[in-house]
Amino acid sequence: MQDLPTDMLAVEIARPGGPEALTPARRPIPTPEQGQILIKVEAAGVNRPDVLQRAGAYPPPPGASDLPGLECAGQVVAVGPGVDRWKPGDRVCALLPGGGYAEYALTHADHALPIPAGLTAVEAAALPETFFTVWTNVFDRARLRDGETFLVHGGSSGIGSTAIQLARAFGARVFATVGSEEKAAFCRALGAELAINYKTEDFVEAVRGATGGRGVDVILDMVGGEYLARDVAALADDGRLVMIAFLGGSKATLNFAPVMVRRLTITGSTLRPQSIEAKAAIARALEAHVWPLIEAGRVGPRVHATFPLAEAARAHELMESSAHMGKIVLTV
Repeated sequence: MQDLPTDMLAVEIARPGGPEALTPARRPIPTPEQGQILIKVEAAGVNRPDVLQRAGAYPPPPGASDLPGLECAGQVVAVGPGVDRWKPGDRVCALLPGGGYAEYALTHADHALPIPAGLTAVEAAALPETFFTVWTNVFDRARLRDGETFLVHGGSSGIGSTAIQLARAFGARVFATVGSEEKAAFCRALGAELAINYKTEDFVEAVRGATGGRGVDVILDMVGGEYLARDVAALADDGRLVMIAFLGGSKATLNFAPVMVRRLTITGSTLRPQSIEAKAAIARALEAHVWPLIEAGRVGPRVHATFPLAEAARAHELMESSAHMGKIVLTV
């Protein structure tokens, strides 16, 4: 730490509000504690939870930085007591409890992974939040298997583009919902067999038509609201629905009779509040099962746009427009 400056550029949330609430500021550089590493950030991913936090709807968990930013890539510059795997100079990408919108960020050592061979820091910064989320929800919770059918809503988003690639890589037939033909083409290029424009098509009819009336085995839903009942109608018997966000609202009316008769599972999770141990387990699974696919070029991040750290407000404007396809990344 003695070779580092005493303070850093960061982007803080001056008050709950719109993108204009993101304000460049100077902050002290944090010091790694037991089990932590300090990363000199080269790039940081922008995600929907950042937008919710900025609006005052997603407070950081106890002990986390109040700065937004849940993922980054860069170089380890200091390690806390008890850290064996990493040393200063190692290049990593990492899931963060917060604090990514800054020149330096802390995380638990077990939540960092080596930058996959062949990827830039910008590409690597687009990995952790979406890959952790998709792995734990689609493969751990929903148990998607080779030969099954999978539907993801918002297929052109960071989560959606990751889910399409991973589901396809592990042998599933993949369907996605999108809002334009441009986004449909993007999803098909990633491996989606069918991209359904929700503005002009009924996704329930589309997936049942594509599966001979059976429905899909797994759905990953970021919409919620009135989609919930339609998700149930689109599932096959013994199907699994995983909720990870509620862009369309967190409340819905649902007839549970089909859930019982057809043995459906409805589950969900959020990543940020999970324990250090739970996130570490996801990291180990990704390194074992997914990092080799990334290094082989079979799956990877799709970066739509980059913005300098001080222009984080512009990145949030793009995120909220939903015009992007893939990830948005801040460069430091």
